[in-house]
Amino acid sequence: MRIAQVAPLFESVPPRRYGGTERVVSYLTEELVRQGHQVTLFATADSETSAELVPIVERPLRGDPLWMFQAEVQVEKVFRRAGDFDVLHFHIDALHYPLIRNAPTPVVTTLHGRQDLPGLARFYRVFSHVPVVSISDAQRAPLPHARWVGTVHHGLPPGLYRPGRGRGGYLAFLGRISPEKRVDRAVEIARRAGVQLLIAAKVDPVDRPYFEREIEPLLHAPGVEYLGEIGDEEKVDFLGDAMAVIFPIDWPEPFGLVMIEAMACGTPVLAFHGGAVEEVIRPGVTGAVVTSVDEAVEALPAVAALDRMACRREFERSFSVACMAEKYLRVYEQLMGAEADEAGWGAGLASHG
Repeated sequence: MRIAQVAPLFESVPPRRYGGTERVVSYLTEELVRQGHQVTLFATADSETSAELVPIVERPLRGDPLWMFQAEVQVEKVFRRAGDFDVLHFHIDALHYPLIRNAPTPVVTTLHGRQDLPGLARFYRVFSHVPVVSISDAQRAPLPHARWVGTVHHGLPPGLYRPGRGRGGYLAFLGRISPEKRVDRAVEIARRAGVQLLIAAKVDPVDRPYFEREIEPLLHAPGVEYLGEIGDEEKVDFLGDAMAVIFPIDWPEPFGLVMIEAMACGTPVLAFHGGAVEEVIRPGVTGAVVTSVDEAVEALPAVAALDRMACRREFERSFSVACMAEKYLRVYEQLMGAEADEAGWGAGLASHG
């Protein structure tokens, strides 16, 4: 199959450090190539891939106020080559939607973010013909009228992480520091449980005032260590040595890549209810789902005692990159079949005209 993967331009593919969407695009692209498909990746010039790379900009555009102009150039380049592919797979939100009706090739878009933002419901009533994929069933809730053609949970290469033993004796927080990620909850849980907390997280410029006002004072407390942002190689030991990962969100999480990264390392997850969490965590196997700090403190001993190899097996069974690629291929085939049926129906009408 000839497949175009269209990545955001905010980070390289894969990203050097933080960047969930670009990371998933990289994993999917490499797995499709491994399976023998002809894949073309439209991304930043410094991206690394075994697919054909069509470079759009020299370097990532995160923080660039003019990013949208370059993204429009990217969309134009993709549709100019649309006839070269069997399917166009976009990961860039909705910039390309107005061009889809006239595309000679099936188009599908994975929505990677939250879908409860003001105006999106009206937007998807206008673009109700656009095929979209959710990364969790929960992500769909605000947009029941969108044209959902599948739910595909994220997946990771099995060899990317190895199971650890959790001998570090600490709790881990990994990801991004922002109001909805609630690292303050992680600090409170660790303090009340009498356990060390290590925080490996990025602070985006937009969240800098929140970090300085609400979070930075907490990082000086005893038993709390802030490591800053870390890469994949550092994650292996950081997650594998943790007794548990704290995922204390306060928003409708679209998926939560950190949870399956932890599971790949055999590390159970203590997660707060919200969005996709219940679709990812199997209570009593890979962690626990709670609704308050009190519940989290109470659940922590049982979570830390879970079988780490069972966590790893659940990751391999449900969240490997092969699982993700298989589900996307089914979506591609579904859309290609639907377009072929429409073309045949139209030809039939013409022959009887």
